[in-house]
Amino acid sequence: MAKSELLEALLAVPNIRRYEVSPDGEWVAWSWVGLHPAAEVYVAATDGSTGPVRFTDTPENTQLFGWSPDSRWIIVGQDHQGDERVQLFKVEVSLDYPGEMHPLLEASPHYFIRGGRLHPNGRWLFYTANYDFASNKELEAFWLYRHDLVTGERKVLARPTKPGSDLVDLNHQGTHILYNRIDLHPNGEQIWLVDVEGNADREILNFGSDKKVTASWSPDGQQVLFLAETGMYRSLGLWEMASGASRWLINDPDRNLESAFIPENAPGQVVVEEIKETSPSTSWLDLATGQERFLPELPGGLIPLAPQNQGEDWVGYYFSARQPADLVLFSPEDIRPESFTSLTNLWDHTALKPEQLVPAQNFHWVAGDGIKIQGWLYRPANGQTPKGTIVQLHGGPTAHSEDRFNAQVQFFVSAGFNVLTPNYRGSTGFSLAFQDAIKEDGWGGREQSDIRDGIAALIEAGIAEPCKVGVTGTSYGGYSSWCSITRYPVELVAAAIPICGMTDLVVDYETTRPDLRPYSEAMMGGRPDQQPERYRAASPINFVNNIKGRLLIVQGLKDPNVSPQNLEVVVNALEQSDIPFEVMTFDDEGHGISKPHNQKVLYSRMVQFFEQAFSHFKS
Repeated sequence: MAKSELLEALLAVPNIRRYEVSPDGEWVAWSWVGLHPAAEVYVAATDGSTGPVRFTDTPENTQLFGWSPDSRWIIVGQDHQGDERVQLFKVEVSLDYPGEMHPLLEASPHYFIRGGRLHPNGRWLFYTANYDFASNKELEAFWLYRHDLVTGERKVLARPTKPGSDLVDLNHQGTHILYNRIDLHPNGEQIWLVDVEGNADREILNFGSDKKVTASWSPDGQQVLFLAETGMYRSLGLWEMASGASRWLINDPDRNLESAFIPENAPGQVVVEEIKETSPSTSWLDLATGQERFLPELPGGLIPLAPQNQGEDWVGYYFSARQPADLVLFSPEDIRPESFTSLTNLWDHTALKPEQLVPAQNFHWVAGDGIKIQGWLYRPANGQTPKGTIVQLHGGPTAHSEDRFNAQVQFFVSAGFNVLTPNYRGSTGFSLAFQDAIKEDGWGGREQSDIRDGIAALIEAGIAEPCKVGVTGTSYGGYSSWCSITRYPVELVAAAIPICGMTDLVVDYETTRPDLRPYSEAMMGGRPDQQPERYRAASPINFVNNIKGRLLIVQGLKDPNVSPQNLEVVVNALEQSDIPFEVMTFDDEGHGISKPHNQKVLYSRMVQFFEQAFSHFKS
């Protein structure tokens, strides 16, 4: 298959973004990227009898937000060319194609929203917005609203004082809402409870001002399952609304708990997701007995979502580097990938076969201070001599690279490159201590040394060659690409392609979405006026005159997260220092380049750029 044909095929592999099983357990909905010019929402029956059925058809990315309590409607959101100012719609679950999108909010809003839960009466919509509708003023904090879809009234149920409030969880009975606040400390997060009239607004879960806790309702609407930071690990507990008492379900410092939930149609079972070196290890926890049943570990991962046939089968989310993310039906008694039934018919939508994809290999190295670091290594098939090595850096930084299909990685490998996706300090998937270690220095600290040491380990192992290593990544991965090209010699980093990456952390703080600033404060130990030297030392713009390698800058011009001002200021600094560079911008993209027609242009240019850079420098 020719390079251009392979890229077309890789970008056309359907990629699941968001997914959720309906409250009655009969349907599963998800957003699919790759099949169409923009992301669209699909629905399938969980017993495999119907689907996948496409429910939206628009020129803009459409994302799943959730289900109505009666399972009759899906709630979807749509922004404009990646500006993240989302309009919500509801779409009736019928098998007519495509579904009619009924607007719930006005088009092109002047605010950002989180949530979007519909009340059982079908009339009230709950969400948070950084807007005071009474005075028509944009806020920094996100207030919780009950929006009457008939009269248009927006009733304020809660007024947090700081940004955040991304949790909006209405219980199935429609009486109370869980939401989160970060009012006390940028590192912390507490859970609050309020009823649907705005009464009895109170904090219910607080494990320290600088500790995080996440929560979700049990199906009975009377208990709250929560995951709390306790010391340097996370513990799982259950809170009772009637008594206000809590009890621990799992409190084990040796376990790296990542998430947990109780399926709507399995009220006695908790699905627990633990991460072991970035690979999910899942289990079912029986609330009555406390017994836990673990699933066998598979390449990539399998996460149970909801039972079928009284628990004889389960709907699950399954993925690996050679298995694009899929929604499957599986038996707990026969957990073998070849026995799974795809609910999406994913392989019918692509010309690729699993054997054409390269598997992920574990790769470890030791950082300069003795900490063990892990990443995933991909190498060209059939013993092909690589043209060079590309280090693809994940964003976040509170995230991790895993054994998962990635079209960009697979294309780089098919073009003849090694690819390493490192999990530097600050990554999730290892331990809370490892995740929080990035805060010791703030951004631009030891996590960047982890990346450098990984490159050096590849060279020492004979996998990479000096002057033939390039770095790229989006968001924090873009920022780390900037750090690499401004700090390290061409022997270690010969080229960089930062995508939507921060360049001046003060400019970024001042121009980003207001709800994202507390994250910067948590990572950097305060605001720019409180930590001016940290922000200065960690900003790549102040060190562009060190650049000796090749540089290609990529930016989405509608990006509200890492704003285009980051591009503007660094271009000016590069020109003043007479540093050569190239720029690619996309008018119809926001935070990241997500549309297949743009990815085709970008990925082809990236391969060409790295090939030229590696041939320019001689080891």
